[in-house]
Formats: sequence, structure tokens, C-alpha cells
Amino acid sequence: MYLIGEALVGDGPELAHVDLILGDKEGPVGAAFANALSQLSAGHTPLLAVVRPNLLAKPATLIIPKVTLRKGAQIREMFGPVQAAVAKAVADCVEEGLFGKSDLESLVIMASIYLDPAAADYNKIYRYNYGATKLALSRAMEKFPDQKTLLYEKDRAAHAVMGFKVQRLWDPPYLQVALDLVDMHKVHSVLAELPQNDHLIIEAGTPLIKRFGLSIIPEIRKVRPNAFIIADMKILDTGNLEARMAADASADAVVISGLAPLPTLEKAIAEAKKTGIYSVIDMLNVPEPLKVIKALKVKPDIVELHRAIDAESSEHAWGDIPALKKAAGGKLLVATAGGIRVDGVKKAFASGADIIVVGRAITASKDVHTAADLFLEQMNKEEIDQFRVMTDF
Repeated sequence: MYLIGEALVGDGPELAHVDLILGDKEGPVGAAFANALSQLSAGHTPLLAVVRPNLLAKPATLIIPKVTLRKGAQIREMFGPVQAAVAKAVADCVEEGLFGKSDLESLVIMASIYLDPAAADYNKIYRYNYGATKLALSRAMEKFPDQKTLLYEKDRAAHAVMGFKVQRLWDPPYLQVALDLVDMHKVHSVLAELPQNDHLIIEAGTPLIKRFGLSIIPEIRKVRPNAFIIADMKILDTGNLEARMAADASADAVVISGLAPLPTLEKAIAEAKKTGIYSVIDMLNVPEPLKVIKALKVKPDIVELHRAIDAESSEHAWGDIPALKKAAGGKLLVATAGGIRVDGVKKAFASGADIIVVGRAITASKDVHTAADLFLEQMNKEEIDQFRVMTDF
């Protein structure tokens, strides 16, 4: 047996985070257990979990402090409420039948425990570490998470300790607000007025990037730290270099021109995948977008069907969006752009679009918040709590 479990419970400085491995004494976990107990490290001295002094928990459990213990208060917390909580959780799991018919004497547990130096409330320390240990053990025995759960959840929730979320586009449709502006005061004004909504994403438009460079991305983050931000660079050459530049500037997506040579498109898409950002191909002035997608060895995350500002007197013609998605393997998101008004939103979605890109209809409005809300209302999409901490699936 060699099982792995993890759990986070609680909040504040008393928050508990447990990483553990469970296995046989005669196997690699047993060897690691013996080595850890016999090879001490200053400030990280492992200790056996005991329900009370002279009452060892079974399976034998070794507690290893993640954080260096530097002061007496920390040591008392580790040898007091943490030690008791871990031992009690193990004992209760035995009573509740978690280990089944396994021989408890043949198993060992190694639990790596986080204890914040600022933790002070013994009651919370005990309760959070008890809950985290018990949850980590049950997850280890259940081999949680399975692949389906992992793939479903990976883009849906934020890491609780990070304090911000890296938004992913897993729940279309979306409203993309294009900041095709060149005045920093106006940029800040629009950003401050836009509603907070999980289905609103922000584009640093080409004019904005040409005016201020990629340094505009961190500026947007100061006002909207949790936003999904697209760098509309319309890359035409040095695809991998410029995609990396966008990622380094903290953009969530980078735009490549569909007019670029295939090697440039493929290098930019590949670099975006390496850095964990989305690749967007803007099909502005591309006569056959479907042909481009079919020719690519690596497919983009988003295709933008774009009518130029200078051609907005012409009719919208999105083309065959389902065919584009099929050519990209079915995972493609399609954005539609170019003078879209509120009354055209439903038509765009009916054509198969996942994202509508709106610029001046929002950014040039006298009431930016209301203008954006009118578009969001047409989408009729509930917000998602992406800050939830899932302890039970």
C-alpha cells in the first residue's frame, strides 16, 4: 500500500493544511518513516501522534512540521493541539472503519503539517487539524481525486491561500470589453466602472498596447486583479517571443493575427500552451478562417471572427462557426467582434459564438456600468463562486 492524501481546513492563522502518505511498514513508506524519525532536523523535528502522553495512535503516525519551529509557543502548539488532533483523527478513522480489515500494526502514516507562526487559538488549531487529517486520510483511502473530478475542477476554483483567482474560460458565454483607448485616465475610469462579473473579460486593445506597451497589463491588474485579460498584440512574426512577452506581463491570453505565416501561428500557440495562457487567432481580413484552422498542427484556444472598425457599415457575417469548432477538435471558443450592439448579442450566440467583443458601445458610453450590464443581461448567465473551497465532492 502506498496512498497519498491532502486537505486544507479552516481559515486565518490557525488554518490547517495536511499532506500525508499511508503505506506498509515493510515498503517505501515504512523506510521513509524510520529515516524521518531517526534523522532529525533543527526546527522540523518529527513527533509521533499520541492521543495523550503514553497512548500512541495506530496506525503509527509521524507528524512532520512544514514550518520551522523557532519559538516556544510554536513548539507547545505542535506538541499540544496539533499532536492531539492528528492522533484523535487517526483513532476515530479506525473506529469508523476507514482502514477496513487492514492490519493496523503493518501500516504507518507520515503527516506533514502546516502551522502558521501567528497561530494562537488552541481550540481552532485542534479542530482544524483534526478535520484536515481526517479528510486527508479518507481521500487517501478513496484515491481522491479521480481523473474526471480533477479535469472538471481544475479551471473552476481558486487556490484559497493565493488571495486571487486565475480565471479560466470554462463557462461561456462571455462579454469581452475591448479597451481600444489611448488615454490612461480613461482606461482607469472605464475599469473602475465596469461591473464585477465572472462572465466579463477585458481586452487590452491594439491601440492601447501600442501606446503604453505591455506594461498596461499590470496597470489593468491594479484595478481589476482577478480579471481575465487579453493582450491584443496581433502578432505577425516572432510568435514564440511575443507570446512569452504577453505571458510575462501577466496576460491571460495573447492575440495572434490570422494573417501571420503558419510557423508563426504555431510557435505562438505552442508558447502560449507552455506558459499556461490562451492563444487567440484574430481572423481580421482573413478570407478563409476555416482553411487556416485546418492547416494548423496545433490549434488555438480561441478564434476571433472580426469585422474591422473601418468596415462596420457592412453586415455581420460570422461564417460557419460549428465547422470551425469541429476543425479545431471541438474545444475551440469562438469570439465575434466588430461594432456589436445590444440587439445583436442573441444573433451572435445563435450563430454559435461563445464570446462577444464590444468596444465603444461600452467604453464610450456615458454610463459604462449600465452599458455593460445591458450586454450581460442578454447573456442571461448566472455568476459562479470561483472562490469556493471544496472539501466535499
